[in-house]
Amino acid sequence: MAVAGRARASDVLSGLAAPRPRPPARAIHEGPDTIEELLDQHLVKKPAAVLDGDAAEAEARRRLTSSRREALGLYRDILRATRLFAWPDDRGVPWREVLRANARREFEEARGERDPEVVARLLIGGRDAVQQALDRLAEASRRAIEAEEAKRRGGA
Repeated sequence: MAVAGRARASDVLSGLAAPRPRPPARAIHEGPDTIEELLDQHLVKKPAAVLDGDAAEAEARRRLTSSRREALGLYRDILRATRLFAWPDDRGVPWREVLRANARREFEEARGERDPEVVARLLIGGRDAVQQALDRLAEASRRAIEAEEAKRRGGA
């Protein structure tokens, strides 16, 4: 019985020592690009129900309302962010006004878009653009503050 026990233990140890094939390494950029893609890959999908005319119209209205709400939220965020851009451009017009006019023009151009994928892409791009502009503004402000502090220390 002790011999049989040793044989089993050695079988287990040899199984642990054997090299196992590793799964191929995945780069971070090979994953899903959006949350929707991530959810599509990992959630079990329900079969699509066949909708009659009224139900299909209600579903389309619900999606439109959701996209509209997101677009209005993005527009408000842009207006809030533009408050921080107070200095004038080369023509003497405050950047705040230039940015607001450009945002208004782009939203008006996309107003008639009905394709949900295009609308989602526009919203994601708009959010990214606002965040990048605020990040660059914060970095420039930080550099200006550091330069002013260095000038004060050097001049004092």
